[in-house]
Amino acid sequence: LTPIFDPGFSEYSYGFRPGRNAHQAVNKAKEYINDGYTWVVDIDLEKYFDTVQHDKLMSLVARKVQDKRVLKLIRAYLNSGVMIDGLIKKTDEGCPQGGPLSPLLSNIMLDELDKELEKRNHKFCRYADDSQIYVKSRKAAERVMESLTVFIEKKLKLKVNTTKSAVGRPWRRKFLGFSFYQMNGEVRVRVHPKSIKKIKAKIKELTSRSKPWTMKYRFKKLKQTITGWVSYYKIADMKSKMRALDQWTRRRIRMCYWKRWKKVKTRFRMLRKLGIKEPKVWEYANTRKGYWRISNSPILARTFTNQLLKKLGYFSFTERYAQVINS
Repeated sequence: LTPIFDPGFSEYSYGFRPGRNAHQAVNKAKEYINDGYTWVVDIDLEKYFDTVQHDKLMSLVARKVQDKRVLKLIRAYLNSGVMIDGLIKKTDEGCPQGGPLSPLLSNIMLDELDKELEKRNHKFCRYADDSQIYVKSRKAAERVMESLTVFIEKKLKLKVNTTKSAVGRPWRRKFLGFSFYQMNGEVRVRVHPKSIKKIKAKIKELTSRSKPWTMKYRFKKLKQTITGWVSYYKIADMKSKMRALDQWTRRRIRMCYWKRWKKVKTRFRMLRKLGIKEPKVWEYANTRKGYWRISNSPILARTFTNQLLKKLGYFSFTERYAQVINS
């Protein structure tokens, strides 16, 4: 189906298409803003994959697919249902999330929106169900929001999430995890604060004191997480963010080690091994400070140096960033 439909899709559609990606969408958005389109219409579709009407979608597919067997198969895929608590529930609307066909069907449906935007000569970027339209004034943005909401709900039979959709400045909105800022009259890409919050939550989970994982396993999972995250956000200006994330992550790792050394005897032995001399080693081993507080104190900062943590297996944000920038 991809060779049949993809060539006809909009050049401003970037999601789940051969040779297209999120970075291209973000860079296109940056281009619009640099050209003076500094107001954005951010449209969020409510539970998109759950609300697609099968009849509407099938009529769009049938425009280019005449083989009745293929159409029957696609209809069966849409009607296949979902598993809830071990029971199959039939679905009258929506696309199966995670299914290999769903992203293409999503693009077929939303290509109608793309064509409408092109007809109106709007500057826009769409990645799957995440659409942003760029205009030059608040008034124009509000007008576009109003008319597109009508088009989406009446023509496509989809629901616009009015609480998440908004008109605003690009530097105050999130697009595919990124945002924008201005420096010396030029628009630049940054990581949105919510994306930083999300990666910190993931690292918090991987360095949780309550998890019974070995440090070797934690370092392995941290490396996988950091590698993927930095690779995705590499187009943003984030050198200082990398340093801050490393500092915070190292503190979390130090806390994990301290938690493992529960007994005073163990702390004494391990601190001695790491080079702390008496009488300081007894003072440090007997401390009553909490785990998080200790992780930022000289007790662990002097013993678990950045070099030692690297030797133990910590692959830093800064290291990964240097790799992707220089590759």
